[in-house]
Amino acid sequence: MTKIYFTLSFIFSLLFYMSTESQVLTKKSNGKWMLSVHGKEYKVKGVTFGYDKNVKNYDDHFKELKFLGVNTIRTWASGKNTKELLDAAHRNGVKVMVGIWMRHGRPGMEDDDSFDYLKDTKGKESMYNNAIKVVESFKEHPAVLTWGIGNEVYLNMTTDEEKIAYSNLLERICGDIKKIDRNHPITSVEAWTFGLEWWQKYVPSIDIYGLNCYGQGAALLSSELGKRNIDKPYVVTEFGVTGEWDIKNETNGVKNEPSDSEKYTAIVKGYSNWIKNKPNNLGVFVFHYASGNEFIAPWLFTHYNKLKRPQYWAVREAFTGNLPINYVPKIRDFKIEGSSFDSESWIPINLDVSDSENDSLTVSFGYNQRTGSRKRRDQIKALNQRGSFKEGFEIKLPKENGAVKVYIMIKDSYNNLAIASTGIKISDKEAAKRKFLVPKAELPFYVYKNGVMSPYSPSAYMGNHKKMKVDMEYTEKFGPRRTCLKLSYHQPYDWFGLGLVDPANDWGDILGGYDISGAKKFSFWARANKKDVRATIGFGLIGKDKKYPDTAKKSKEVKLTTKWKKYSFSIRKLDLSCIRSGLTVFSSGSGDTIEIFLDDVVFE
Repeated sequence: MTKIYFTLSFIFSLLFYMSTESQVLTKKSNGKWMLSVHGKEYKVKGVTFGYDKNVKNYDDHFKELKFLGVNTIRTWASGKNTKELLDAAHRNGVKVMVGIWMRHGRPGMEDDDSFDYLKDTKGKESMYNNAIKVVESFKEHPAVLTWGIGNEVYLNMTTDEEKIAYSNLLERICGDIKKIDRNHPITSVEAWTFGLEWWQKYVPSIDIYGLNCYGQGAALLSSELGKRNIDKPYVVTEFGVTGEWDIKNETNGVKNEPSDSEKYTAIVKGYSNWIKNKPNNLGVFVFHYASGNEFIAPWLFTHYNKLKRPQYWAVREAFTGNLPINYVPKIRDFKIEGSSFDSESWIPINLDVSDSENDSLTVSFGYNQRTGSRKRRDQIKALNQRGSFKEGFEIKLPKENGAVKVYIMIKDSYNNLAIASTGIKISDKEAAKRKFLVPKAELPFYVYKNGVMSPYSPSAYMGNHKKMKVDMEYTEKFGPRRTCLKLSYHQPYDWFGLGLVDPANDWGDILGGYDISGAKKFSFWARANKKDVRATIGFGLIGKDKKYPDTAKKSKEVKLTTKWKKYSFSIRKLDLSCIRSGLTVFSSGSGDTIEIFLDDVVFE
């Protein structure tokens, strides 16, 4: 008996020791805050992670991050891939700030969503339940470093009353997380110092303040906390070169983007001089380990169209001290003589480029304009060009009106990409008459295809929508494998409806949608779970009584069967210059559960 008792006592002691050693803790020693993991000091050398949907390549991404010296990633939200992401991170020795999304109080810097924290009790309960579910699901996972709750919510709010309501919800969430998980600290994230007053007064359960800050302002964060007598650690949750929102100098109405050299230096010198040596700083997440081809990508991403940018190599030097294996080409001069031009004219480019390794170089040009809807403002579109390094280059200007940002992109044989930009003004009488400045869609334009992310959001729920369920990635179990949109209705009576809209959760108050002019036909494939299910399917939902309506509406009542069938109707004479609602589906209960399946919804 004594032997058994001794053995059990030893096991319990060992388990307790292992549990204690596996904790992630914040503590203050000799006037300095630190983070510890497994009982050892842990300095966050992180990046924000933009490949959360690229599940099959997780391991490749984490191997690349280890090459860059990264030990931690940050996500903004959790979803269906979180478990796979955490598993891959742990396999590769990387920790994760697990994001828990909180909706914004108004459309703004972050996105076009809006939420009423004063009145929407159900919505707040949904966010609370999601946060608790995420923590309960992953609190035992060894890759978790901290919970990152919310992102720049205070920044995207208008009134103090809303901020207090959000703060109360945030404290409820943080306080209850502490009850179910004592092994991981809680972080909440805000832009600059906009959250400090509210956190300090209303949210004492936050362990680490997450502060998004770009440029030299990062050097002031520690003193800003000191001014407010806040004795808590912080982590810089987004960092990079100065962002567009803080740029004042312009060229022909276009804000001057920092040079590639400035982007590199901001990360390398900024981390060393402005961040890592502050007494209450726990580390940094450089924004943004991702690839894209939208406006923000040249400015802040590590990759543009999968090509390595200076930010990529800067992260490596900042965290490891190692210089680039192959240097990004240097654009010493990029100018356009003159300031105003007619659309579709050809104009010459002044260019001076060098490459340290004398790699062969490839040149391309693009443009962006910062007017209209969010998605239009984000577009970088290719420009026609002619010429060579020897003869010089010319570009053909697009059919746009107003200030336009022109980019030059220089690719070397190591898949590095240099980018420079300038601003010009273009005149076009036809473009000047456009009423709704939204992105021009390329035809065929798919609203939904095989489960791939839709340009529209399935957020317009209508009728008896509480009995309706939407699955945007339903996979057929029988017959030819197909991923499709599945709409289920579990009520024997009443009607229901779904709209795929842009922006999400908007009914005509925010500019959005796409210019689909030139399309002649609207088509879709559909079936149902039983014969003779009647549904009205089409596009266009928002009426002319709204500020930003659909410029056209059209739908067709169809009788669905259990077999897939293609349906089409002509849209030749319709004004398709701003289609906010790319798909609408209406039907009604007929005795038992109705299931409607849709795929290949397209304007062509």
